[in-house]
Amino acid sequence: MARKLPSQGTPATAALAAAGVPFVVHPYTHDPAVASYGLEAAEILGIDPARVFKTLMVDVDGRLAVGVVPVSGTLDLKAMAAALGGKKAAMADPAAAQRRTGYVLGGISPLGQRQSSPTVVDDSALELATILVSGGRRGLDIELDPAELIRLTAARTARIGTRHD
Repeated sequence: MARKLPSQGTPATAALAAAGVPFVVHPYTHDPAVASYGLEAAEILGIDPARVFKTLMVDVDGRLAVGVVPVSGTLDLKAMAAALGGKKAAMADPAAAQRRTGYVLGGISPLGQRQSSPTVVDDSALELATILVSGGRRGLDIELDPAELIRLTAARTARIGTRHD
């Protein structure tokens, strides 16, 4: 896989480069009118939405956590809570998510966050050679081996996504 271009550097790409993890940068022109950033990326890049994963900040029993699921489905909040040994999960306050990660909504990457959080990656990622996640800004995805994402974020895997294919 190719390395990043310097002009596309973000904390996420810097974290991958520092760890020596191969990745491919997929920049695209983001349309601010589009509601689903992940589906937009899949469509513009011509990639199966089951390979493009969204990063969602969740409040599990009062603590922030990261859920990474395919854009072709949704996050199952009960499964997310259970994966972290919690009782209840809800989507995190957007301002809290931005403060915690250092990224803007629609550009939150599971990598290179300002302050790391417990992370769960949907186990469907393990069936794929590579997946795409946000590169740390709207209009930038990065492709990498899901095992490397799991390793670098100290994530656990669980079936936390619901499919809408």
